[in-house]
Amino acid sequence: MGFLIKLKGKSIGDLDFIFEIAIENIIEGKLIAFPTDSVYGLGGDPLNLELINRIYEIKYRDRSKSLLLLVADIEEAEKIAVFNKTSYKLAEHFWPGQLTLILKKKEPNMIPPEVTAFKNTIGIRVPENEIIQSLLRKLRSKGYFGGLIGTSANYSGEPPSISGDEVAKKFLSPIDLILDGGKTKSQVSTTILDCSSEKLKILRLGIIGQDQIDDIIKSSNE
Repeated sequence: MGFLIKLKGKSIGDLDFIFEIAIENIIEGKLIAFPTDSVYGLGGDPLNLELINRIYEIKYRDRSKSLLLLVADIEEAEKIAVFNKTSYKLAEHFWPGQLTLILKKKEPNMIPPEVTAFKNTIGIRVPENEIIQSLLRKLRSKGYFGGLIGTSANYSGEPPSISGDEVAKKFLSPIDLILDGGKTKSQVSTTILDCSSEKLKILRLGIIGQDQIDDIIKSSNE
C-alpha cells in the first residue's frame, strides 16, 4: 500500500510537518495520492520522466491520452501555457476551483512531451482544496515549479476514488504516499474545457455547467 497518512480533522496549520514529508517524496520522484476538490488525484513531479511512465503503467492508461496538471496559481500556469483573453477571464473567475482548461503549450516548455502525449496542448487547473494547494505553494517557495501531475486515482475506465482508503484498496501496485483527507467535497469530476482554438469545446461536463461558462465568456466580450 505504501504509507497512508490520515489528515481528516486536523487543521492546515497543524499539518506542516506532514507537508514537508510529502514535498520530500515529490522531489525524490515518488508517487503520491491526494484529495482534490472533486475526487482523489494521483501524481507527483511533472518534470520526472520516470514518474510519468510509472503513472501511465500503474493506471493502465493509453499513452495517447495526456495527463492533467495542478498548479498553484495563474502565474505558474503562464510558465507552461498560453492564455488568450477568454481563457484568462475563465481562469480568473473559476480558479481556484473545478474547471480544467486545455490550453496551447508554451514553446519551449519545461514539461516533458510525454505528459501531454506529445500534443501541442496542455490541461491545467488551480485546485481549491487546501491540502493540495499547500503542497503546490510549498514547492514554489522552495524554488521548484509549483505544479503536480493530477490525474484521477483509478485504473483507466474505472470510477475515480473519493477517499484515501479507497485509493489504498483499489491499486494493486503500491503508491509511495497517500494523503488521506477523508471523502472529497463534491465527488464529481471537474469540467474540462478546451480553449486551445477559437471555438471553445467542453470535453467533460462536471460541477461547472455550460451556462456558467457562457456567462463569463459573454461578459468578457462586452
